[in-house]
Amino acid sequence: MNTKVEQALNTVLGNWKSMSGAEGDEAESTANTFEATFYQFIDAVRDWINGMEKRPQNMEELMELSLVQHILDRLPLPLHLNFETEAELILDDKIRIDEDKYD
Repeated sequence: MNTKVEQALNTVLGNWKSMSGAEGDEAESTANTFEATFYQFIDAVRDWINGMEKRPQNMEELMELSLVQHILDRLPLPLHLNFETEAELILDDKIRIDEDKYD
């Protein structure tokens, strides 16, 4: 288990929970916090993948990794597509610039 990825995942999950329960003025703030931590989590995943001795060459290989399965088991279903999209970009060695991130 990669400690940096696990810590970032825990932070994302906590902020997802906060965002899901937020209302009114608090909703925008918690959404912004969630978004920022989601991309910090993706950066941790990128560092982990890029630091692997045998880096996955495609999504099928990536999805077979135990840490990725652990991530998908813990991530809320609405975030699976976002995670998979970002994972594809990682495998393609592309980095999303701020204005291209999800709004």
